[in-house]
Amino acid sequence: MFERFTDQARNVVTSAHEEAAALGHAQIGTEHLLLALLGVPDDPAAAVLIESGLDQETARRAVCALLGPGDDAAALASIGIDLDAVRSSVEAAFGEGALDAPGEEEPKRRGWFRSEPKGRRGRFTGRAKKALELSLRESLRLKSGQIAVGHLLLGVIREAEGLGVRVIVDHGLDLGAVRQAVEAKLA
Repeated sequence: MFERFTDQARNVVTSAHEEAAALGHAQIGTEHLLLALLGVPDDPAAAVLIESGLDQETARRAVCALLGPGDDAAALASIGIDLDAVRSSVEAAFGEGALDAPGEEEPKRRGWFRSEPKGRRGRFTGRAKKALELSLRESLRLKSGQIAVGHLLLGVIREAEGLGVRVIVDHGLDLGAVRQAVEAKLA
């Protein structure tokens, strides 16, 4: 499926990982996909939201208001403790993976949904996986040969229950109108 993604759409999926990590969230949800696609303001689909007043910073504030701090890393960072530096120091002294639970083995997966090393990146939530799958269906429905950023947005909207949609709706945007505008940009 991911061979059909445009370079910009692949970058959005990668940026969703970074958005989740930056917010201290263990999993990548539809809200992180939304934040990542809003990070591409020159894309016509993202421009639909941005022109309606939903830019990346506005969406980030909404996500933080809905989810709060992701984990203790942010709280520790606020008092000057960098967990990445602590992990690096411990691994330098005791070897890589010294802080991982013994005998805990990650399942083997292929492609974009494979497990990442602990503490590095999270996994996609079920809703985010569904949104990615629906982006493929949207691309096929619109008879496009590839999956673009606009198809990702349509996938998030079509999934309909994730926080990405909630952020859009809470901003006062009509999902039907956003869908029509994005489809027009993709045509």
